[in-house]
Amino acid sequence: MPRKTYHLSWSGYNLELGRQTCIMGVVNVTPDSFSDGGKFYNTDGAIAQGEKLAAQGADIIDIGGESTRPFSDPVSVEEEIRRVVPVIDKLARRVSVPISIDTTKADVARRALEVGAAIINDVTALRFAPGLAALAVEFDTPLILMHMLGEPKSMQVAPSYANLIEDIRSFLADAVERAEDLGVPRSKIFVDPGIGFGKTVAHNLLLIKHVQAFASLDTPILIGASRKAFIRKILKQAHEEDIRPDLPIVETGSQAAVSAAVLNGAHIVRVHDVANTLATVKILDTMMQAQEN
Repeated sequence: MPRKTYHLSWSGYNLELGRQTCIMGVVNVTPDSFSDGGKFYNTDGAIAQGEKLAAQGADIIDIGGESTRPFSDPVSVEEEIRRVVPVIDKLARRVSVPISIDTTKADVARRALEVGAAIINDVTALRFAPGLAALAVEFDTPLILMHMLGEPKSMQVAPSYANLIEDIRSFLADAVERAEDLGVPRSKIFVDPGIGFGKTVAHNLLLIKHVQAFASLDTPILIGASRKAFIRKILKQAHEEDIRPDLPIVETGSQAAVSAAVLNGAHIVRVHDVANTLATVKILDTMMQAQEN
């Protein structure tokens, strides 16, 4: 499915979105992430992982210091800063791609931006911290606005919608308008329908199937399905309560979700395995550009 193309330049960075799929590689500097179980909680380990993802072809490195998995507890501003700032400070000097700070707190974002972060990734779409918009303006950075139903502690408690696609599209349209009212130009706003954030398995599948429904917002669309619970629920055996997110079968499922998202209009995919994703999107992008002689 054709994607609208977007060109974004800021602070020495350039992103061409649409002709090729942009890969965002994830580094969780947390002890309790669902996807890697604290594997990169150590500062040096997180920096090494960020360098590895950049070398494998990531276009953006996303650094987060607070788990947003279902039923997770928040951490303090001070603790989140302690986790992410040293990683971003060193990593920004070692990689040439932009680093995004995945946070819901303005104080954390400011410290991250001061040491080299170049994108703000807000899973609450300014609901928890409207001040993130002012920081995006002050530092001239892109801002990612994601849909989440409620908050991580409660979002997976019987999530329901009157009309899934329209409800989320309306939420994101309001978030984009709010960001613009606070001074963020639409050209620097991305939207994320929030796979796994207050959605059932069926909700997630429908969102990926209907990514193109969000094209009317006229912003690049980000999809983050990698290793999430809906993939594991589909792939696990009937007798299993869950399966490990890092199993090869889960990565295969993640690549299937990436493929569907890209073919349905996603500009950016947020993933844990950049090398596999690069191979996937190279095939998809080439396929979508193919023309009959």
